[in-house]
Amino acid sequence: MRYNRVIRWYKMQTINLNSQDLLTVQNKKAAMTGSNKTEQFLYENLTWKRLLDFCIQENSFLKTRLSAVVDKETGEVFIAQAEHFQNEFILKDEYIHDIAKDIKEQEKKLQLGLIHKKAPDYKICRRQEKLRNEICYLEKEFSSLKIQFNKYLLSII
Repeated sequence: MRYNRVIRWYKMQTINLNSQDLLTVQNKKAAMTGSNKTEQFLYENLTWKRLLDFCIQENSFLKTRLSAVVDKETGEVFIAQAEHFQNEFILKDEYIHDIAKDIKEQEKKLQLGLIHKKAPDYKICRRQEKLRNEICYLEKEFSSLKIQFNKYLLSII
């Protein structure tokens, strides 16, 4: 749904740009060069938001699974390990929400640049790279946590 809104918004921007008869073909290409990078950053942000939505759902599923297993198991060692995983799931939720907030802020800056037909400056590019690294880290850590959790559940069954 969000993706469709962005596509419509981009089409509106393209229509507005094409409706300006004063721009020559060369000027159009020059005007689009900066926005192409901005558009790529925006598409990248959309991809990250979809990934974060998936992680939130997956994390919720893992917490539900943990709850179901805790209802059946009562050993002290198990409960201690269950608390560890619960804390990790909560931390991942917080991290996901922090990244989502940062992506939303970045998106606003990028959309503003697209409206003003300005190429992303150094600060925006560095912020995009930082977000890219954070997403990569999240994917690795979240995947590792899921594997550890599933292996642990298999070991107690």
